[in-house]
Amino acid sequence: MAAALPWVRLGQWPTPVAAIAAAGDDLWVKREDLTAPAYGGNKVRTLEAMFGRARAAGATRIWATGAFGSNHVVATVVHARAAGLEAGALLFPQPPGEPAYANASAIIAAGPRIATIPTVALLPLAMAARRREPGAYVMPPGGATAEGALGAMSAAFELAGQAAAGALPWPATIVVPVGSGCTTAGLLAGLHLAHHLDLAPPPPMVHAVRVTPWPVTSRWRVAHLAARAVALIDGLRGEVSPISEAALRATLTIDGRFLGAGYGHVTAAGEAAAARLAAAGLPAVDGVYAAKAAAALFAPGRGPGPALLWLTKSSTALPRATDAQLAAAPAALRRWLGR
Repeated sequence: MAAALPWVRLGQWPTPVAAIAAAGDDLWVKREDLTAPAYGGNKVRTLEAMFGRARAAGATRIWATGAFGSNHVVATVVHARAAGLEAGALLFPQPPGEPAYANASAIIAAGPRIATIPTVALLPLAMAARRREPGAYVMPPGGATAEGALGAMSAAFELAGQAAAGALPWPATIVVPVGSGCTTAGLLAGLHLAHHLDLAPPPPMVHAVRVTPWPVTSRWRVAHLAARAVALIDGLRGEVSPISEAALRATLTIDGRFLGAGYGHVTAAGEAAAARLAAAGLPAVDGVYAAKAAAALFAPGRGPGPALLWLTKSSTALPRATDAQLAAAPAALRRWLGR
């Protein structure tokens, strides 16, 4: 499947799966934090597809768009040169906090071309302006396109192989944080397609935990993106699968109970769940994404077990910008960082 697509290998596959030590619970974790040594996380999978598409289009610079502390932007600026691409970061403000500050510092440290806008409302205009630059390829936030979703789709096939080999039981529920929707949509599509091709049991329920608000994380939007990813693969295979958007929607739950004050804001439930993961021997997780998903994993109402937590945030230590690099950063970003 991947051989028919422009693709750039960035990650180390498969990522491990492990049981979460919790008495009486059938809980597992997919260690997507370990996708690549330089910087891991779920966006490495997205970028394998997006970098391939950018190179096939003849691009010389790939622009990531997102908040000041975006994981997708960090992954892009860290990995772009491995694909022979220069990196650009088009950024808008978000609530302050240590995880976001660390990501922003890492973005600056990687040395991309950085542009800022005062509000996300201006993003469509700013993206259009960048697209007019020679050699530019501009991704939407999170790389949330049908092509970007193919990375997480490949993860669903990887998971099917691990379950078939006995590394874990086939999950009844997969718990994943949903921000841009790219990873959730790709997983949803891949699980259905793997079952259609007789490579996996029936798809589990994908329990997506909001870290960004509606409508970005609406159930209909995520299922529609999954359907577009299925259609893209159908086109490459030369046949139409019987996977409808309604069928995709039927195995998707969007959980908004743990969003708290919104994107970028930590919650008490998330902090408690993060502490529980740490007690089970897992790495420290961020409060913006993984902790909120973990809160849903441990709470009533997340669906039956076996349940698998999709750990999306890189656990690699981030580089920090030097004083000189910070001084050269855009003024809006410096002010947000308190510099």
